[in-house]
Amino acid sequence: MAEKKARQITDVETLKALGHPLRMKLFRAVYAARTATASQLSATVDEAVSLVSYHLRKLAEHGLIEEAEPQSGDGRERWWKPAAQSLRISDEDFIDDPGKAAAHRSVTRLFHDQRGELYAQYVEAKAAWGAEWRQAAFDSEYLPRLTAPELRALSDELDAVLRKYDGISRAADDSGETEGREQIAVHLYGFPFRP
Repeated sequence: MAEKKARQITDVETLKALGHPLRMKLFRAVYAARTATASQLSATVDEAVSLVSYHLRKLAEHGLIEEAEPQSGDGRERWWKPAAQSLRISDEDFIDDPGKAAAHRSVTRLFHDQRGELYAQYVEAKAAWGAEWRQAAFDSEYLPRLTAPELRALSDELDAVLRKYDGISRAADDSGETEGREQIAVHLYGFPFRP
């Protein structure tokens, strides 16, 4: 998947397809697993395999995931993988129409709600992770005063750093170096506000 680029979502139908709560969880689970079957994902999201299969097909119809090479000898299993290395959704692609803008706001809120739930789960289970992981995890807030171009530059630099570490982890996984590796969630937001 390293050779694939980011997928820019510009149409409201794809945005709405991703904006279903279960589909968003499934997309995140496929992305984290890199390849998975409906049965595996069913256990992850605690839903029936038939329902998971349906929603995976909907994600595939919109080009968000695609079939992967089988990872086992069971020919009945259908394997899925992300269709792109990452997704990008820009306000500018949806701002020109009130209906599109509302759909974008709804999907953005769902992303943030699910990210918050993921972090809350970590907070509740923090003690089980051990000192090394607790000391490595971070939760920070910075309040710099920036111009819009400076905020854009900050975003680009953070993106480059995270892509670097994503590349390192993918290379390690590809070479079988999985010892001590865990799935990590990094959620960054940078936005203007007035106190």
